[in-house]
Amino acid sequence: MASSLYTTLLSNSLQHERITKQSLSHNLSSLSSNKTVNLSLALEYPNKLLKLSPSRHHATIASAVSSSTGVQPSEETRSSLDSVKVFDLKGNGIPLSDLWKDRKVVVAFARHFGCVLCRKRADYLASKKDIMDASDVALVLIGPGSIDQAKAFAEQTKFQGEIYADPAHASYEAFEFVSGVLTTFTPNAGLKIIQLYMEGYRQDWKLSFEKDTVSRGGWKQGGIIVAGPGKSNISYIHKDKEAGDDPPIEDILKACGS
Repeated sequence: MASSLYTTLLSNSLQHERITKQSLSHNLSSLSSNKTVNLSLALEYPNKLLKLSPSRHHATIASAVSSSTGVQPSEETRSSLDSVKVFDLKGNGIPLSDLWKDRKVVVAFARHFGCVLCRKRADYLASKKDIMDASDVALVLIGPGSIDQAKAFAEQTKFQGEIYADPAHASYEAFEFVSGVLTTFTPNAGLKIIQLYMEGYRQDWKLSFEKDTVSRGGWKQGGIIVAGPGKSNISYIHKDKEAGDDPPIEDILKACGS
């Protein structure tokens, strides 16, 4: 079933990528024999050759295990947020914690602006924006990349919340979001990608292969927080354990007081 769907999706959506069966098989076999994981890799990075060292594997597994949902950030994390800057679509730099200094916000951290799973996350949260608005809660999305990438994401998705760029990945480092190939290409992520393609979602290849994304490998996961009002008031934090790890929307709305 996965192999058949892979062939269909690849011919329809990735026909511009000239990939031979031999090279694709070679690139994917180093990651996993699981067809779902292989499919997620083929859809995400169809023409990239991944080189993984044993130490990278171990570090990735350890970071994935350490991630958690609904926990409070450390004092060190809280104190570092004032020095983290994100940029709005006009290029204005804003200290991260100023986003919730005077209001309550739901902040979604995307894996990168071209990510198909992150486009679903944007819609997933925006579908409840009326409830958030009724509770005076703002909806924000932050992506690791340039302001131009953030603008492209805004234009393509028509996201109704605020969008900010984090070119330095500083907010992701501050929250210690997990990172690694093995947190990106998982069976669950592969199944979700298949489902999203069937729903009509698509990866943006241009954004996925721009320097800001490729230089970091695109392996950093994101998360969702509920914070404010007040810079130190972070009432909820979800750290994605793997790509596409959206928490139950009920948990987010509960943290909003909705």
